[in-house]
Amino acid sequence: MSRKGNYVNAWFYKRVCRSIVVALALLVSCLFAAPTQQLNKQQVVSALSKRYGERAALRANAWFNIIDEAQQLSDIDKLNKVNNFFNLFRFIDDKILWGDSNYWASPMEFIGVNGGDCEDFSIAKYFTLLQLGVNEDKLRITMVKATTLNQYHMVLAYYEQPNAIPLVLDNLDKAIKPATQRRDLLPVYSFNGKQLWLNKEKGRGVLAGSSSRLEKWTDLKLRLGVDRLRQPKLKME
Repeated sequence: MSRKGNYVNAWFYKRVCRSIVVALALLVSCLFAAPTQQLNKQQVVSALSKRYGERAALRANAWFNIIDEAQQLSDIDKLNKVNNFFNLFRFIDDKILWGDSNYWASPMEFIGVNGGDCEDFSIAKYFTLLQLGVNEDKLRITMVKATTLNQYHMVLAYYEQPNAIPLVLDNLDKAIKPATQRRDLLPVYSFNGKQLWLNKEKGRGVLAGSSSRLEKWTDLKLRLGVDRLRQPKLKME
């Protein structure tokens, strides 16, 4: 490949990384502005049932059962319960499911339609762990390059300590593993509802700014509840 071609590819890579991270960070900042807010189980179950059907109500009830049962567990046990639960959901491309090539579903939409793509899995796991009282500072939604797929991918990372090797919650490899055992994943950026990091290695990375500086998330914030649930293009059940 020519030097010009390498330059173009590098430029494109940076633009793609920047766009994806900004978009998802916007979503995360508004999703979890109040991560411990009490959820109304009856309202959520009823809304998902009306919007998506009886099976959606069953999934919502199962999700609330996970939240109730796991409250007193250790962080590691919470990670396993949440990871196992959501990895039962179906992977499906945004374009097929929503008719939108880049749609960020809320956890309620993800539960309601019974599937989504990698960022939807990561967001749902992140949101649920916050509901279970896991410290937000221990959680990072992380954009990686999945080398086996040769494409960008999203996972959730858990840091027991600030400088610890994170544990990776993924919908591709369903077993929770230390990042050092996921040589198929090359970290690019990580973030939570507060901050952004540039990941150069398997660890936490270098602080790249506060996610609170990011704007233009009004539309996402408006549809995070159960009043603005989107109807998918494809009904999977």
